[in-house]
Amino acid sequence: MRGPHNIWRLIQTGATMERTGAMRAVLDAMEAPASLRIAARVLGWPFKWLGEKGDPAMPAPVRALNALGPAYIKFGQILSTRPDVVGDEMAQELRILQDKLPPFSVDQAKAAVEAELGRPIDEIFSEFSDPVAAASIAQVHKARLAETGEIVAVKILRPGIERKFRRDIDAFYFSASVIELLSPASRRLRPTEVIAHFEGVVMGELDLRLESAAASEFAANTGGDEGFQLPEIKWQHSGRRVMTLGWADGLPLGDNDALDAAGHDRVLLSERVLQLFLNHALRDGFFHADMHQGNLKVAANGDIIAYDFGIMGHIDEYTRRVYAEILYGFIRRDYQRVAEVHFEAGYVPADRDVDEFARALRAVGEPIFGMDASGISMGKLLAYLFEVTERFGMETRTELILLQRTMVVVEGVARSLNPHMNIWKVAQPVVEDYIKQSIGPRAIARDLGQTLRVISRFGPRLPGLVEAALIRQSKEPAKRPESRWPSRLLFLALGLAIGVAGVMLWQFI
Repeated sequence: MRGPHNIWRLIQTGATMERTGAMRAVLDAMEAPASLRIAARVLGWPFKWLGEKGDPAMPAPVRALNALGPAYIKFGQILSTRPDVVGDEMAQELRILQDKLPPFSVDQAKAAVEAELGRPIDEIFSEFSDPVAAASIAQVHKARLAETGEIVAVKILRPGIERKFRRDIDAFYFSASVIELLSPASRRLRPTEVIAHFEGVVMGELDLRLESAAASEFAANTGGDEGFQLPEIKWQHSGRRVMTLGWADGLPLGDNDALDAAGHDRVLLSERVLQLFLNHALRDGFFHADMHQGNLKVAANGDIIAYDFGIMGHIDEYTRRVYAEILYGFIRRDYQRVAEVHFEAGYVPADRDVDEFARALRAVGEPIFGMDASGISMGKLLAYLFEVTERFGMETRTELILLQRTMVVVEGVARSLNPHMNIWKVAQPVVEDYIKQSIGPRAIARDLGQTLRVISRFGPRLPGLVEAALIRQSKEPAKRPESRWPSRLLFLALGLAIGVAGVMLWQFI
């Protein structure tokens, strides 16, 4: 329940922020006014001694969030995807948040599996290891299925994690309301909406059935992608608090020495990881939104294996087409068309000047195209683009911010494999292919076909709908209600007269 009982948690948070030096950095990033700064110091400074010390080797905001626990770590990770809220510099710092926490015991893990699946663990797994990874929400064990002997990964939620997250999310909502009260200017950052976005992401991760469903949908979309694998979900051994999937056996994508020793072509891998991401985002509209090296491996045959599907991105068909046209316009350096697409999509208010917007976009694109191939960054381009569109009145779109953040991460992975790759050259065939499929004559015919199918489903109801519409049109328009303003003005005049009379009587008495 949100309310004053969250004040103690806020005091603990403020004390830790003060003790680690994060308070000033956060307030500066938010461009907080004096009233909010004073309130933050009142909540933090007198109780500084109650705060956690954290790891002095970390940047101050990362140090504070790590010290405050799982919900704060996850919140920081989500904020790293929102440079529109915390600024580019802090978003970059938050990306190094470590999601590694002390594991809970094997006995607790086994008890959780038995409670969730309703069977003795020895009937399910013939082997069950100590934790191989422990994060803020869950930990992973390596196991062997008793029925088939297959090696699997078993992901188990931390005991009591739902209650702990709910407590801290309530405190976050309380904080957001205090910030909005003390700093009206901060409302442009929509603090409450940011917390609601965080709550939606976390609630999805706290139900492993949803993560399993996301992994299943992702597998269905990408089944034909050459050079890409996903571990199979074992539905019969999965539930709300336990998820079992095939073991991802391969080399970490970030270990270049191991990749070279195994004879893998890092140039090919760098191109593959970028093109796979673009295909998933444009073709499917459903992409892995946490594609860093820790969630990617390389199989013995050179395939890229992705896992950990807690954060997935979704883009609807219309937005995908707009995004593809924008990218394609930049690739062709057709800034006028890029500007027109923004106006056609309604991203930029219609009262702004399209030619002036095109010139602003040219100022974004041309310096990038003047760089060496190794310096060209699609992620930076999107970041600059969002800055320009914000100046022209475009509202923040969370799905595009998540896309841009993931693009930056994927570029970083690709460049770690091949520092000299030409991002545009690698991306161009994927974008051009999507343009042909989604905007050309075939796409028009497909859209018309889908429209006709929708109309055909309403075929039996069309006569009735038309008749009802004609009947409504033939009826006389309803009599407009009389205005109540004359009576309101009469009562206002009467009230003023009584008031004036009262004042005059008081003066005479």
